[in-house]
Amino acid sequence: MKIKKVNIAKLVGKGYKDYWRFKGRYRVCKGSRASKKSKTTALYYITKLMQYPEANLLVVRKVFGTLRDSCYKELKWAIHQLGVDNYWDSTTNPLEITYIPTGQKIYFRGFDDPLKITSITVDVGVLCWCWIEEAYEITDENSFNMLDESIRGKVPDGLFKQITMTFNPWNEHHWIKQRFFDAKDKDILSKTTNYLCNEFLDDADKKVFETMKKNNPRRYKVAGLGDWGIVDGLVYENWEEKEFNIDTIIEQRNIKSAFGMDFGYTNDPSTLFCGLVDEASKEIYVFDEVYKHGMSNEKLYREVNGKGYSKEHITADSASPKDIDHLRELGLRNIKGSRKGKDSVNNGIQYIQDYRIIIHPNCVNFLTEISNYTWDKDKFGNKINKPIDDFNHLMDAMRYALEEFIKGEVFSFD
Repeated sequence: MKIKKVNIAKLVGKGYKDYWRFKGRYRVCKGSRASKKSKTTALYYITKLMQYPEANLLVVRKVFGTLRDSCYKELKWAIHQLGVDNYWDSTTNPLEITYIPTGQKIYFRGFDDPLKITSITVDVGVLCWCWIEEAYEITDENSFNMLDESIRGKVPDGLFKQITMTFNPWNEHHWIKQRFFDAKDKDILSKTTNYLCNEFLDDADKKVFETMKKNNPRRYKVAGLGDWGIVDGLVYENWEEKEFNIDTIIEQRNIKSAFGMDFGYTNDPSTLFCGLVDEASKEIYVFDEVYKHGMSNEKLYREVNGKGYSKEHITADSASPKDIDHLRELGLRNIKGSRKGKDSVNNGIQYIQDYRIIIHPNCVNFLTEISNYTWDKDKFGNKINKPIDDFNHLMDAMRYALEEFIKGEVFSFD
């Protein structure tokens, strides 16, 4: 092998010295957007795998299907940044990355198939490291315990077992806070980072946060500074996360499908709510979602069509009639705009509040939104009868989807 010198400190930048050096059991980093936490972690693991020839890495997210466009890409980016492309081989079927000189591997798994997490056997060395990206999505602490217990056994001298968790800190009531941030344990490194330690941002990047600080200080505290999100006064408290078989639900009498779409692009995501409604039992089953940024109408159509929903009746935000017409031309023949009327979003919210909402664990973005969608406050800190303009993209899409079930006058869904 050729010897290649890389200045790791220069490549990583500031803010992560303790994170890089820590060898305890749990390394937990909450951070704002653009805080370098994911890229730093990717650089760390590629570097350390080449330094420790008996180490292997398991990368986990709640839903396996989200790994290819997140951690897998970040690790490939890190390989390229380090200039060691020739020494690594990556495949998508199976989703793996292999260090060619030794045969060490990076495995990818999802909590949606727990048996595949606990049944990994390595060909070379030991499985000693685990990276849980977007750990906030793991709402069930028992799922984490199962993974924690699977990283066990003796490791060679000089090696160490470690679980790394990276996430955005949306909710102060999450079990991660009490377990890792409130506890004092020498085997835990818990830290907070934000965009201010990212010297690689340009002026345009920084302006996004300065604008957020001015216009949306509540969001800036979390998405800008990396502080815990304070959740007070949830709009919907009538929900639960629960596994269910969609085919079994569909077989029930009087079950109707409901699809709603909200438009976005750069700052806001384009979303599709996919639900089943039982009016008699007053239950809404949330079984799938689309939640992506930077989606042109063509890409949005391909996403919906690829999921098999192009023939469904979709109710979309009527504030974007050109987008609706274009999507209809592309192939979403049954898409229509939401109704307009005198009232506001509260009519839709009040209707949905009468239902029990059962959310499939795979709908991670819906779970994030509904657990952070709160009533807004006035300048004196008093709650007002209006939801916040945040965590509302799938919430709006749900209201659009359910408008045909709402009896009475025509309402506005703006």
